[in-house]
Amino acid sequence: MNYDALKLKNQLCFPLYAVSKEVTRLYKPFLDPLGLTYTQYITMMALWESDGINVKSLGERLYLDSGTLTPLLKKLESHGLINRTRSKDNERNVFITLTDKGWALRDEAIKVPEQLIQCLHVDPEDAHVLYKVLNKILDEGITAPKEKKV
Repeated sequence: MNYDALKLKNQLCFPLYAVSKEVTRLYKPFLDPLGLTYTQYITMMALWESDGINVKSLGERLYLDSGTLTPLLKKLESHGLINRTRSKDNERNVFITLTDKGWALRDEAIKVPEQLIQCLHVDPEDAHVLYKVLNKILDEGITAPKEKKV
């Protein structure tokens, strides 16, 4: 039997996982002065783009489930960066708005993308191609394998 399909070097998932983990790790020294984790940072970026978004839409945009997003939002709220407000029409619907402090943090965070890019040793054209391919995968959706009927 040929087990080449089980070698790490032949897997698409492994370099995606490893690069994601390493890039996320690279963010730490740039985000620590802002008082943010990587997940909090991407949440703030989404809110800087779409202030007043509801939790469900925010979770969909960030690919985060409510079990991950709810404690993260509580932490951002405790730091005075956001407000969570329940809808008057439907209390299950919670809207997230940035505070003045949350908006002000954007001015400090503006330098983070450039700082990170300097850590990655990749040609800008290759980075653009990778960006397009990864977004194509996300846009077209990732589906679970179909279960075999017995």
